[in-house]
Amino acid sequence: MNEIFKGIRPLDYVLAGLMTAGGVAMMYENTASLDTNLPHPLSTTTWAMVPAFLLVTLPILWRRRSVLAVIGITALATVAHVVAFGWLTRCGIVLPLTFALAYAVARFAGSWRNQATGLVGIVVIQLVMLFRDSSIDSVASALAIALPGVALFYAIGAFVQNRVTKQSTSPTAVHA
Repeated sequence: MNEIFKGIRPLDYVLAGLMTAGGVAMMYENTASLDTNLPHPLSTTTWAMVPAFLLVTLPILWRRRSVLAVIGITALATVAHVVAFGWLTRCGIVLPLTFALAYAVARFAGSWRNQATGLVGIVVIQLVMLFRDSSIDSVASALAIALPGVALFYAIGAFVQNRVTKQSTSPTAVHA
């Protein structure tokens, strides 16, 4: 059992905990929603959507080990959640989750090919979620926020990774 949590740092638990708690709260809000002013009415208010959404948010815990696997699992879980439960509000958690994944791609994906693959996977997650999000008027207007957010967090991650790489190869780091 300890092997599955090997390499996970305390901030990884915090990130996964925040995303999961936010996801549970958002799914609970969907189950209790009586809001009829949404651009698209909710497809369901079943409680089953709450534990099912954990499969969308929890994989980020393993982002340092295999960010591409995390993105793949998150994408599959998002597709399954959208197919199973239809129109719901998911954007309030899935967008920040994709921003965190974009940062993780820049930091942990390695080669440019892996980074490109990760970024494509993130855009797929966003598109799948946005096409069936009850709170979104237009996918195009939502993408005007979503894609620059991914670019910004990717750039921050790339900057941090560049700094980490420079520090680990500097002559003073070798002697310290």
